[in-house]
Amino acid sequence: MNPMLRNLTKTALYVLLFIFAESIWAQDGTITPLEAPKEPNAIPLGTGGVDDQPAKETWFRQWGDPMARNITTATLTPFLPEPGTANGATVIVAPGGGFRWLSMGNEGWEVAEALAKKGITAFVLKYRLRPTAESLDDFKAWMNRPRTPPTESAASSDSTKAVAPPQPQRDDLSDQLEDAEAAYALILERAEEWGVDTDRIGMIGFSAGAGLTMHSTLNSTTMDLAFIGPIYGGMGAVEVPENAPPMFNVIATDDFLFRGQFGVIDSWYKAGIPVEFHLYQNGGHGFGLGNPDRTSNRWFDAFVYWLDVNGFMAAKSAE
Repeated sequence: MNPMLRNLTKTALYVLLFIFAESIWAQDGTITPLEAPKEPNAIPLGTGGVDDQPAKETWFRQWGDPMARNITTATLTPFLPEPGTANGATVIVAPGGGFRWLSMGNEGWEVAEALAKKGITAFVLKYRLRPTAESLDDFKAWMNRPRTPPTESAASSDSTKAVAPPQPQRDDLSDQLEDAEAAYALILERAEEWGVDTDRIGMIGFSAGAGLTMHSTLNSTTMDLAFIGPIYGGMGAVEVPENAPPMFNVIATDDFLFRGQFGVIDSWYKAGIPVEFHLYQNGGHGFGLGNPDRTSNRWFDAFVYWLDVNGFMAAKSAE
């Protein structure tokens, strides 16, 4: 296997394992059924369905947030700034959920709305997911099945290595990469209509969405991202392409995905690619734009400032 892909596989598996674990070890939020919300602006990406998926897309609510699972049709939803406020900067937003569900509100719509208020054209990518049980009761039972938390011996003290799962996990992200590439292509196609500066298209993702952001950065042959923002994603080392974009990275020390690792930061730094890293005292995992009384709640302001200082917020002057 290509070393770059091997390193990425570790990172993707790391994200996948612990996003599941978070729901089991750290949460007591009740999962309740939710009628599928209307998504009038969602644009189908036409990337096909999901193999071996007998169940239809369904929604549930946890911690007050809308979640979708068994997604077989990828879509892209635009969140455009108010007329006269757009600066051309554009962000694809990839929610998380271990590739089994998507936190559409907390890590999707709310983030895109906040970006649009800053004059940034945002798009929420609702990517295809791996199958879960058709019954919500069976899904809840699967989510709450007994697990043994990882011990210290499961994590390498070497910050260049990611934590491997204790049993094999499906690590093929070809569907999700295809969805991300289709989203990027659609944005290019309709750039003039949406006020997009095609030289300033970036991508941010949360947890598994951060894994997809990194996977797209390392493996896509069609996406030319101007910047990336993995938010509380896997921290394992990767091989950085020569044309890799600047990276803004966020995680909290009490996030189970951190575990004292700085591998991906070290990779970007040693490759000579601009990188900004915010390691917050607290925040846990899955905090989206923020939770009350956590130091991580200012990350979004820092991200917008980082975009501004690096010239991504500056509209092109008329020639």
